[in-house]
Amino acid sequence: MKILTASQTRQADAATMQLEPIASIDLMERASYQFTQRFVQQFPEHNCPVYIFCGLGNNGGDGLAITRMLLAQQYDVAVFIIGNGTGSDDFETNLKRLADHPSVHRVMDESQLPDLPTLSIIIDAMFGSGLNRALEGLYAETVELINESGCTVVAVDIASGLYADTSVNESDPIIQADFTYTFQLPKLAFLLPQNEMYVGNWATVDIQLDAEFLQQADTPYHYLTHDWMKELQRERKGHSHKGNYGKTLLISGSYGKMGAAVLCSQACARGGVGLLTVHVPRCGYEIMQISVPEAMATVDQHQECFSNLPPEGATNLKNFDVIGIGPGLGTEEATAHALKSVLEVANAQNMRMVLDADALNICAKQRDLLEILPKNSILTPHPKEFERLTEKAQNDFHRLGLLRGFCQKYQVYATLKGSHTAIGTPEGDIYFNSSGNPGMATGGSGDVLTGILTALIAQKYDSLSAALLGVYLHGLAGDLAAEKLGQEPLIASDIIEHLGGAFKAILR
Repeated sequence: MKILTASQTRQADAATMQLEPIASIDLMERASYQFTQRFVQQFPEHNCPVYIFCGLGNNGGDGLAITRMLLAQQYDVAVFIIGNGTGSDDFETNLKRLADHPSVHRVMDESQLPDLPTLSIIIDAMFGSGLNRALEGLYAETVELINESGCTVVAVDIASGLYADTSVNESDPIIQADFTYTFQLPKLAFLLPQNEMYVGNWATVDIQLDAEFLQQADTPYHYLTHDWMKELQRERKGHSHKGNYGKTLLISGSYGKMGAAVLCSQACARGGVGLLTVHVPRCGYEIMQISVPEAMATVDQHQECFSNLPPEGATNLKNFDVIGIGPGLGTEEATAHALKSVLEVANAQNMRMVLDADALNICAKQRDLLEILPKNSILTPHPKEFERLTEKAQNDFHRLGLLRGFCQKYQVYATLKGSHTAIGTPEGDIYFNSSGNPGMATGGSGDVLTGILTALIAQKYDSLSAALLGVYLHGLAGDLAAEKLGQEPLIASDIIEHLGGAFKAILR
């Protein structure tokens, strides 16, 4: 699913009206109907009043149409038109369709704003995605009233005061929505942590914008869908054997951090790799042999950390299809030197790698290592690790720009982990994940992701497909675990245990 700018969304509206063809007022009616259907599904009870706040533009026109439709379904509705003057043509048309209904109120100053009972539902239809400046005056006062009311707030398309494509200031007056029902496609702003309080739980409603325009629209931003992942996942052939599913080397673990190596290895095995070898310090040998009997183990010469290539060095690495490195690795000087050796060998052999955790921290301290990252490798930083690799981000939009630039410069893929993990590509595209839940914010979850990604690359998935499918599977397994256990008690091992269910769920 594509994520378009506010400008492109307006172009999609225009293309739909021209090519369908359909009048703008009828497209507004269609959008308002779909919003209303979603609202009725979410709030089927009629036991609390609904207050709708409208601006004078087309978002306000949507609000008026929604008012009419909810009144027809016997909801207790009052609509408040904020501001003086003539509205857009479609706004005025919908105002006439209400035919001076007693539920319609004009608000010219703050004294005319209503008291809002706490158990009310508020629908925000003041400003849509075209807004490009901070709200002032009566509109700002209305936002303050709504935010302080304690009521449930539902935004039409986007919360008033929130920009679809650029960052806002924390001091700006912005509706703090509990739910947002957005038209056709998600807005980029919905996917960034800084806007969580303004978006709430969001869902798209299909208003049948022109499919050809949407298909041809050029955008670097995309949103993963279940059907898309179903197209990516491959079913196994009946006459296959373990050699068909790749040979993986995982380099992980150090004294006190062998749990990371175990989690990564178990996830890699569950991710479908054919043959798994794990290189660990001597202190981790028994742990690995007992915890992951499916894996072969090679032992480092150092007792407590990674300090040298596996036995036979560079020659031995040719036997592997992919190297995963980083979970629980530590940042000892010997480890940093050994990481450099691995990068040099993998780069010379055009072998893709998956780098996580301390492997990234070492690269951040020794920036020259970034220059020898094997092309098309996958990096899996969380935001702080990513800032160590680049620079401190001014805001979430700036961070996306840094992600695009980093992946283009070094020709790698990077999964910037978060609620909607952002996957950057060498082409400058960014894909946002749609699976996962807050219960996955727990130690070891990232180690599990590294194992899954490494397993998929071993199975000859291209790097983009491995990154997209791996991140989605990881989140989906977390969702299945949370459904069974709840979010609070969820631990990284639960994600691994539900990975099989995630694979099956995609193919269903």
